Amino acid sequence: MAKTKSDKPNIFVRFGRKVKEIFSELKKVTWPSFGKVVKTTGVVLLLVLAFAVVFTAINTGLAALLQLLTSLS
Repeated sequence: MAKTKSDKPNIFVRFGRKVKEIFSELKKVTWPSFGKVVKTTGVVLLLVLAFAVVFTAINTGLAALLQLLTSLS
């Protein structure tokens, strides 16, 4: 049998149930330890720094090459 509008709980009841479900799911989450968070953050920062150095070197090299080509003509 199809639900009618009157069978459906009001928006506040539905919102309360959703919030309760969210907190229930958050209790099941296994959070990483502080040491693991620090370690993975360090890895990410090192990779970002490495890519920044590589892209800066490529950009500088291409700029120098462009400068050389434009000074020849």
